[in-house]
Amino acid sequence: MYENNNFQNNNYPNNNYPNNNYPNNNYPNNSYQSPYHTYESSMMNNSAAPKPPEKPKKKKHSGLKKVAGLTLSGILFGFFAGLVMVIVLQITSVQNVEDNSVDNLTNTAVISDELTLSGNEIVNEQQVKTTTVVTDVTTVVEKVMPSVVSITGMYKVEDEYFGYMQGEEATGSGSGIIVGKNDTELLIVTNNHVVDESTSLSVQFIDEKTCDASIKGTDANEDLAVIAVKLEDISADSLSKIQIATLGDSDSLKVGEPAIAIGNALGYGQSVTTGVISALNREYTQDDYTTYLIQTDAAINPGNSGGALLNVAGEVIGINSNKIASDTVEGMGYAIPISTAKPIIEDLMSKETKIKADEDKKAYLGVSGVNVTTDVQETYGMPEGVYIAQVYDGSAAQKAGLAKGDILISFDGEKITTFEDLSNIMQYYASGDTVTIVYMQGSADGYVQKEVSITLGGLTQ
Repeated sequence: MYENNNFQNNNYPNNNYPNNNYPNNNYPNNSYQSPYHTYESSMMNNSAAPKPPEKPKKKKHSGLKKVAGLTLSGILFGFFAGLVMVIVLQITSVQNVEDNSVDNLTNTAVISDELTLSGNEIVNEQQVKTTTVVTDVTTVVEKVMPSVVSITGMYKVEDEYFGYMQGEEATGSGSGIIVGKNDTELLIVTNNHVVDESTSLSVQFIDEKTCDASIKGTDANEDLAVIAVKLEDISADSLSKIQIATLGDSDSLKVGEPAIAIGNALGYGQSVTTGVISALNREYTQDDYTTYLIQTDAAINPGNSGGALLNVAGEVIGINSNKIASDTVEGMGYAIPISTAKPIIEDLMSKETKIKADEDKKAYLGVSGVNVTTDVQETYGMPEGVYIAQVYDGSAAQKAGLAKGDILISFDGEKITTFEDLSNIMQYYASGDTVTIVYMQGSADGYVQKEVSITLGGLTQ
């Protein structure tokens, strides 16, 4: 190293450059020739400096090792090729199962492994249960959509402005299901609240053609109604595209099975939502009348009322109702079970189609009434119906002998349980029409059923 060079110990000032042979230096033949001599150059000329290591010579592979390498490469290639083939076969198998599934429904196997000890061996027993899940509802929707219609109604709305009542027309929307046909009419079921108090109704079919409709019959308690469209008003092209829905069996439903809802949501036209049956026999009470409904998480929005709730076979299992939906809770829609609705629908379909009377010709009975609630029935032993609180002088009711305390139970063959029922029915009667009224009248021996024929009057009478 530089520090050990005898150059440091040399008596530099007294030294004569030409005669200095550096006796103690390891460079015996070196004469200091230049002041620009560097440390690196003296190291390069130093015979004692270590030699750089030689590069190791490459070993030559023998022919045997080459063969072994090629063999290993072939094994690895075969392994990965086989693995890729297995994956491809697996994917192809899954695709074939999906392609061959009926109505785009897939049976998913749920496997539970149970380990049992047999001697010294552990036996793996697989128990397979099959569950049907919806993977694609396209087929169901295409099958049922021609059976679902959009309903638009015109309604008279009265508002108070500065102490005066002013009426204006408003539009409402709903849905319906084609459930039958007779010689002259196409019959459609919907919710009663969709058509209640409407001044006119129209129906739009799958081909977007529109026809006028009339109410055939209603059941306010179960919120059901049947409306009719004259066949003569429907074009042959529309008749070829629509079809009657298949009604299923809601009594066989199970919680958790798939559900599909179709309806005229928000009046925008037919749309589809999916979910499951969330609960069965949900109790719902309104105006002291209790009914039991299907709960689903398939979205049911305004306009969906009267539309179809379907199972995966495309059968109608319920009639959707947004009337009882909550604004504060999501994922809780309700439908009237089709098994409950069937007998009511059949009864309403058999009724004569009604046309509402003109405003200036509407009938007037001449009573005010109060609903006989369940509590009142139990407390006072009164029958179900409308308790007459007042009979107006000169009215048709007074002329027929009806009196305060009588309880109306039927109007022209229609059952009456609330005053709303009576008002809805009378919309289709004009002044001068004669009807039969059944009522209960109190006596010393309890309530006695009576019947009277009444010629209805008008508001001016």
